[in-house]
Amino acid sequence: MLLIFGIAIVCAGHWNRAIARVLRWARSCRPNTLRSTLTRHCGRSGRSLARSTSNKFSIQCSDSFASANEEWLRAIRQAAPVPKPKTVFGIKFPNPIGLAAGLDKDGVALSAWGALGFGFIEIGTVTAKPQQGNPRPRIFRFPEQRALINSLGFNNDGADAVAKRLRRLRDSRRWPSIPVGINIGKSKVAPLEEATEDYLCSFRLRHEFADYIALNVSSPNTPRLRELQEPAALSHLLRAIRDENRAAKPLVVKISPDLSSAELERIIATCEENGVSGIIATNTTLDHSSIPPMRDQAGGLSGAPLRAKSTAQVRSVVAKSKIPVIASGGILDAQSAREKFEAGAELLQIYTGYIFRGPRLLSEIMETVP
Repeated sequence: MLLIFGIAIVCAGHWNRAIARVLRWARSCRPNTLRSTLTRHCGRSGRSLARSTSNKFSIQCSDSFASANEEWLRAIRQAAPVPKPKTVFGIKFPNPIGLAAGLDKDGVALSAWGALGFGFIEIGTVTAKPQQGNPRPRIFRFPEQRALINSLGFNNDGADAVAKRLRRLRDSRRWPSIPVGINIGKSKVAPLEEATEDYLCSFRLRHEFADYIALNVSSPNTPRLRELQEPAALSHLLRAIRDENRAAKPLVVKISPDLSSAELERIIATCEENGVSGIIATNTTLDHSSIPPMRDQAGGLSGAPLRAKSTAQVRSVVAKSKIPVIASGGILDAQSAREKFEAGAELLQIYTGYIFRGPRLLSEIMETVP
């Protein structure tokens, strides 16, 4: 409601009042107010929340309002906190806090995330073919544990549709000012033996729009996907992507938190051998020991219970390799963010913490940035 009021003020030409009101709401509103908005949409899908966000900012708006909308977003960005830039794998990030893949799967709200204070956005996971994902309900909230379980199954519009959307956004000069990562995964209908070609199809359609490409080989919600973390399969995939990567876009690999020490060492070695630019540690976990058995659900668990596992993987990768690490998992407050930086992470990504805490979390984390 306040956002709509802000738009009305903007249309009347009172930019400063609108910006102040929207920023005040977005960054310091009561947790219950924002949480009810975020979790209501999260219960349906990350894409639903992203579409809601884009609608709130009138990104999917009429041509007559588009220019005013863009001016409004630029003004909000100008009023954002002083950035803390960081350069990682050749990309300059205005700040090291990004939105993890899964919330804006199809890139429907790209112009909004920078205005909300993020330093980068990773869209996806996108597959070569469009798919509905797993049957609903497929996201389950556990407020007492500050956790989510999702069994989304890579629901997305498909590589071709997403590429067309990104091209329209770029051609209309509404491309975000923050780096954009594109996360790609295997289509459910593609046999594991055809996974490499399936990833290549997504890569070919969308690499021109990405500042970096993330390869998701660790989601627990696509059958047999985690087998692509095995050295032979991962090496085959990375070589094929590298051969297609003529623009030399940074490639990052998203790993599971459930890997043994030996498995992690083999993945790190494979990534080093194939010139991987970064590792995202980590995806969701299949360890549901923090959830009461009678309430447990199938899927990957994220949030506070993932914190220790994720941090341990970050620390292990940093100790065993010089590959930069993007930490993701269990970041719900300043202390958990500080923990990831102290473990050696160069960048952070949030998702579940944003669902439970909202934009206020960004302000808290920024205080911990080294």
